[in-house]
Amino acid sequence: VIRRILRRAVRFGYVFLHFRGPFICELVKVLTDQMGKVFPELKSQQKLIETVVQEEENSFLRTLDQGIQKFQQYVNEPLPSLPLKGRDKGGVIAGTFAFELYDTYGFPIDLTELMAREIGWTVDMEGFRKGMEKQKERSRQAASLDTSDWIVLKKDTGITKFVGYDSLNTETYITRYRKVTGKEGERYQIVLRATPFFAESGGQVGDKGWVKKGEETIEIMDTVRENEQIIHIATRIFSDPDGKVTAEADGSKRLLTANNHTATHLLHAALRNILGIHVEQKGSLVDETRLRFDFTHYSKMTQEQIEQVEKLVNARIRENIPQLEERAVPIDRAREMGAIALFGEKYGNEVRVIRFGEDFSTELCGGTHVPATGQIGLFRIVSEGAIAAGVRRIEAITGSRAEAYMYGKEQLLDQVSEALKNPKDLMHGILHLQEENQQLKKAAGEYGKLKLAQIKEELKNRIETVGGIKFLGTKVNLDMDTMKGVAFELRDEIPGLFLVLASELEGKVNLVVAISDSLVKEKNLHAGQLIRELAKEIQGGGGGQPHIATAGGKDPAGIPALLEKAKKMVC
Repeated sequence: VIRRILRRAVRFGYVFLHFRGPFICELVKVLTDQMGKVFPELKSQQKLIETVVQEEENSFLRTLDQGIQKFQQYVNEPLPSLPLKGRDKGGVIAGTFAFELYDTYGFPIDLTELMAREIGWTVDMEGFRKGMEKQKERSRQAASLDTSDWIVLKKDTGITKFVGYDSLNTETYITRYRKVTGKEGERYQIVLRATPFFAESGGQVGDKGWVKKGEETIEIMDTVRENEQIIHIATRIFSDPDGKVTAEADGSKRLLTANNHTATHLLHAALRNILGIHVEQKGSLVDETRLRFDFTHYSKMTQEQIEQVEKLVNARIRENIPQLEERAVPIDRAREMGAIALFGEKYGNEVRVIRFGEDFSTELCGGTHVPATGQIGLFRIVSEGAIAAGVRRIEAITGSRAEAYMYGKEQLLDQVSEALKNPKDLMHGILHLQEENQQLKKAAGEYGKLKLAQIKEELKNRIETVGGIKFLGTKVNLDMDTMKGVAFELRDEIPGLFLVLASELEGKVNLVVAISDSLVKEKNLHAGQLIRELAKEIQGGGGGQPHIATAGGKDPAGIPALLEKAKKMVC
């Protein structure tokens, strides 16, 4: 709601006050001066508020500019495919167009309605809603599954018991299963009475592993949660699914995932410590290969801040802080403990609290973690960037992957050093190489100018007078860009020049025609039209402006005829 109000104000300033940059952020100081005594947060968080508002303004101004242009174009020059009615007394914005503004350009429908009302028009909202429904239907079809009925083996067994905090395997039995068919083929959804498999939640991916019965083994590809029930995804089911089975989660995957999940908690705490308590989690992804953490912050992190966060997390890892876990904690007591809730999670009356250090990291979390931080080994941030206004994303790696990343960096530095003949000071060697490169570029540029001047002089000597016009038609050994450059310079230097240059490179023909402005006016010549006729001799085509044009062809044998034809055009 706040964003919609803000965007209306931005649009008003853009259209009626002709503001083309952020301006509402400048009003924060006025608001702080007037209301700061009543709301002290305005003073303490003034910089943050200004930055967040400015980011939102900048983001919407980009959208607004495109949307307004499309709207004005629609109103003034409607397309046949977008019918209007009653133009002189107010018209109707077609729902298809309103949906295009919303879906393609991110233009809010309420602003489309507002702009329409201001000029006495209306919006076909029914058509807009149909567009929305079609979009939703496309999404539903893309994600649709053909789901069979549940085959129930054990009745009234209740919710699956999760034992994965304490064990990676357990004896259990299948209570129900069903077959589902989707774009990935046939899959089976299996429910167990007890399971060590962690179901995807809180940003942590689901476990993989195996369910065994006698000589048969079923591979569990993923574990998800549906209607508070833990669902195991497999490609097949046992020949006889009834009876006891053994469920075993993949221990190596769980270990690596736990490393990354605990590192996410340490990262969250470090960000709040380094950047400020305004940092809040806005999403996360944790699997066995990496961690991804989205958080509120108003600007790009500096390299110094990234290094400070990394150092703080790694310091906590080296301290080997043990995990302090408390299950079934009343939610009010958890809040008193200062526990931070995960974004997007729903919590009951009793929660699980995970702490690393008495005063460093305390969060409500249902995920799996390391017994002590030392198990993580090493933490390294590999990227930091914006994903939305006021929201940034960090991707990081831990343990052996972080080691491999560091070794890769070292190997690259070794290769660079070796390529530079192993200088004592690598940075000095790189700077020296850059300086040499600039000098060579400068020398090459000067040589190019001399070579171009030489080519021009040679071409000037080939100019002949034909029918009172200075004519130059010849074959050269130059690329297209150089030919165009020479043609431009010669037509500017030599009054009344008609120039045709042709070159053959790798079996193909490049052609340039340039005509002095005086000839274009006096003789009514047009290079673009003439070159199309000339290009027929080389089985090609082209075009251009009256004073210069280019073409290409595939028959070099036609160059002599082309040049002779050009000479006759002058006559």
